[in-house]
Parts: sequence; structure tokens; C-alpha cells
Amino acid sequence: MDDRVSDGTIVADEAAAGQPAAETTGDDTVVGAAAPAGPPTSRAGRNLPAALGVGFTLGLSLIAILLWVPRVLVGVVAVAIAVATWEVAKRLREADVLVPRIPLLVGGQAIIWLAWPYGPQGVAGAFGATALVCMAWRLFDHGLAATPRNFLRDTAIAVFVVSWIPLLASFAVLLLSEPRGNLRVLTFMILVVCSDVGGYVAGVLFGRHPMVPAISPKKSWEGFGGSLVFCVIGGLLTVTLLLQANSWVGVVLGVAVVLVATCGDLIESQIKRELGIKDMGTLLPGHGGIMDRLDSMLPSAFVAWLVFTALL
Repeated sequence: MDDRVSDGTIVADEAAAGQPAAETTGDDTVVGAAAPAGPPTSRAGRNLPAALGVGFTLGLSLIAILLWVPRVLVGVVAVAIAVATWEVAKRLREADVLVPRIPLLVGGQAIIWLAWPYGPQGVAGAFGATALVCMAWRLFDHGLAATPRNFLRDTAIAVFVVSWIPLLASFAVLLLSEPRGNLRVLTFMILVVCSDVGGYVAGVLFGRHPMVPAISPKKSWEGFGGSLVFCVIGGLLTVTLLLQANSWVGVVLGVAVVLVATCGDLIESQIKRELGIKDMGTLLPGHGGIMDRLDSMLPSAFVAWLVFTALL
């Protein structure tokens, strides 16, 4: 989840000094002018009613799919990954990073759809083929006579995008294919929400000490502590009640999800900072793009698969 929403804000020095309250635009730009009248917004500058409405709708829809038609989730993941990949590729090309969009989109779909029938072997084969095609595509996309410009940079970023989005997303499909896979997927999704909510509540109420101000000035150590508490409690409850597994597995999973979800937030924040943008897209009112909702979900899917495979 986007760090602007998930971890609260640090009280501004200007407010402490009695100056007009500041409003944030983007990750760290501060504007002293009062916000114009309009829909209620969170302290992160988001349209809060729209964000809550979209969040609840998406959450309830995913829960319904997982409980009644879990195999439909594969299609949902495939569509989400296609949109997220398009958003990232579009933003990169706007910054003159010419990643090959067609191989990224087609290869991403191959990674997701081959995960269900063939498991990790299908994922590995599709990933390797996609990386190779991206390299070859970028080599010749200006014609055989032209010398590729920024070939090393563009192909390296293309392989990064394949690893960041479809490869990590494939672990949700791998989880789904395991015994009681729908409940395993539901468990890690609940823990990501616990991490977001705990970080936001603790950050807003107690946030004073910035965690990594150079990347995300609104993330605080207090917010991280709130994420840890909520996620460990959520792990204990979900692993015990949904999966009927040993509670200590929930503790391990809760701690792991907090660590990787926070890293996922920070990774996307740094990418957007380098690109000079606020959101990857505009598809979801109050949230941004699809990728802005997946930043913490993607690494959490991997770590959930890893913990469940090793400990259950």
C-alpha cells in the first residue's frame, strides 16, 4: 500500500511553531496554503471517502472470490498484473526509459497462467523466456541498422519490472494451488491490511521519529511499531482460526509480512521519487493506480508462500 496512506504523517515543524497547517502534495512537497473546499481528505492528502469506498469494495470482492470461486483469482491476478505493468511501463517511457511493453505484458501473463498448472517450474521457465525476449526486443526495436541507445539500462530495468510485478505476483497463484490455498491467500492479504492499518493508526497518533526521511518522510518508527503489533496479532488469529496451524507460524508470518510490506512501500516510493510522480496511475479514486495498491502485496505474497511452504 502507498506509504502516504499506510503510515500516517509526522507532525510538521510549522504546526508546532503555531504557523498555518501544512498540506502535503506528493511524497514530501509541503504547501503552506490552506486546502480548497472539497471532498474530505486524509492527512496524506487523499480523498478519504473515495479511498475507503474503493478499498472496501475491492476487499469484499476478493474475499467473495476466495471463499466461493477461488480459481477466478488467477484471472483477477492476471488482469491486475497486466494493468500494473502497463502503468509502470508508461511512467518509465515518459522518463525516456524505453522498456519493451509487449514482451513485458505477454511474458507477465505467461508467468501468471503457467504458475497454476506447472507450479514453480512453469514460473521459472516463463520468467527466463520473458527476460531473454526483453533483451532481444530492445536490441532490435530501432531496426537492424540502428545502434541501440541505453540498451544496458533499459534491459536491466525491464528485467527488474518482470521480477517486481509478475514474478512476485505468481506466488499468490502458487499459494492458491496448495491445500486450502484460498485460505492461505486470504491470510496473507489480511496481514497486509493489518500492517497498513496498524502503521496508519500508530503513525497518525504517535508518529514523531521518521524512519527513512530521504525516501518517505511520512513513515515513522512509531508507525512501524504499530504495523508490527497489528500484524503479529493478525497472524496469530488468522493462522490459528483459518488454517488451524500452530500459532507460532502466525508470529513468524506476521513479522515477515511487516518487514517485506514496508520494504515494498519504500521501493515504490523511491521509484516514484526518481520519476518525479505522485502515483503510478489514476484508475482507483483516492488510491492512484493498481500498482499503488500492489506495492506491499507483491513481496508479501512471496514471503507468505515461503513461510507456508517451509512451516506448514
